[in-house]
Amino acid sequence: MRVVLFIISLFLLSLQASTLQLATSANPSRLNPLLATDSSSSEITGFLFNGLVKYDKDNKEIIGDLAERFYFKDETTLIFKLKKSVKWHDGEPFSAKDVLFTYKTLTSDAVVSPYAAGFRFVKDVKVLDAYTVEVDYKKPYFKALETWMMGILPEHILKDEKNLMQSSFNTHPIGTGPYRLTQLEFSKNIELSAFDDYFEGRPKIDKIAFHVIPDPMTRLLMLKNAQLDLGSIEPLVMERQLGADFFKKFDIYEKISLSYTYLGFNLRKKKFADPRVREALSLAIDREELVDILFFKHAKVCTGPFLPGSAAFNPDVKAPTQNIARARKLLREAGYDEEHPFVFEIATSNSSSIRPYAAEILQYQLKKAGVIVKLRVMEWQAFLNMVVFPHKFDTVLLGWGLSPTPDPYLFWHSASDKPGGFNLVGYHNPQVDKLIEKSQSIIDKKQLTAMWREMFALIVADNPYLFLYIPNSITAVNKEIHPIEPALGGIWHNYIQWEK
Repeated sequence: MRVVLFIISLFLLSLQASTLQLATSANPSRLNPLLATDSSSSEITGFLFNGLVKYDKDNKEIIGDLAERFYFKDETTLIFKLKKSVKWHDGEPFSAKDVLFTYKTLTSDAVVSPYAAGFRFVKDVKVLDAYTVEVDYKKPYFKALETWMMGILPEHILKDEKNLMQSSFNTHPIGTGPYRLTQLEFSKNIELSAFDDYFEGRPKIDKIAFHVIPDPMTRLLMLKNAQLDLGSIEPLVMERQLGADFFKKFDIYEKISLSYTYLGFNLRKKKFADPRVREALSLAIDREELVDILFFKHAKVCTGPFLPGSAAFNPDVKAPTQNIARARKLLREAGYDEEHPFVFEIATSNSSSIRPYAAEILQYQLKKAGVIVKLRVMEWQAFLNMVVFPHKFDTVLLGWGLSPTPDPYLFWHSASDKPGGFNLVGYHNPQVDKLIEKSQSIIDKKQLTAMWREMFALIVADNPYLFLYIPNSITAVNKEIHPIEPALGGIWHNYIQWEK
């Protein structure tokens, strides 16, 4: 009888278990913070792993995460005092050895990761005791703290791993985060379960279920039918396709995103080497029209590589105004005319419902200047693995999500034009390289701001990208989920307190 009652009680508890239903547009490639370079992998690993530090809810101050406290002993020596209550998902204690192991792994030849660039000024990492780490830098570095937002790996599990790039750990991760991976069905479902021993307290929502849904219309339909608890809303959908019933079930949270969309030229190709061609293509498009058609005022024109509101943004640099006559003249000077038009391909992914439409608008606008544009729209993983990372493209229509404190080295320094690097278009400018290198050790905020803004202007003048738009982030959240506390950094900062 007792066994029957126990089974019934377990069944009742399972019925009461709360699940946050989410969607992701693609399968994660690797659930490993050192290797998570695609958006799906980055999103999911964020629930599974912690860094030593993180941004506060307004993205203004850096606060402790795995670190209880931290301080600079001098300009080049950083001390982390680690929390003693942290456990890995398998129950083993977290310690300073894990921090040292993560650093050595990321900076080794065995791992190809763009995140290694953030540690290029680290001279040495020392374990002073089980819960104290000393980081010695070669010189002062303006992102010394932010670098340690990188997720930390478990030394006791991976110390004998021969090939982390192909390791089973990447699909069976063990982290310190508030949730642990309990199910991974590619192209179907990914389930995370609350970690009972999480150092900040067990999350109040028991499970997070990610449904892998590449098609944005299917994601929207599931959201409208309340099969998802939270989802991004495109401006067209917001303005034209949602009725009163939807707003009875969902609250809407909107803010400018920390991201921008661009058309990037493959500068390794001869056809894009002529600056007149790149300028002509820039002058042939109407960015305001693009924003008006696609976003219904829920976006703004992007004018350069750093976001408005950041210290690096240069307000003196304006977006070019469409000038078809000037564009045609530049193309003629570069050797192109009606009989020999400039022809190129835009490659993008269908993971966003907006970008394929943006590509069509660009195709239409460029045709006015006599430019012939071909379009290729692909599934996200195929797009990354067959086009973006091997650099097999004319142009890519892509976006970057950026930190509140930008690191131009990752995207704009010549040294980042390498396999696994984020300089996808092959941009090389010695003047920009020197500015980036000089800026890395500048601590004075006023001086650093001036250098960033100079970089901003130089990069825009080169037209390696056509900077297009900065969308607003519009998120619908099930009214049953509480407490949602919007902040400058978004709504996710207190998610372990959410209830449903």
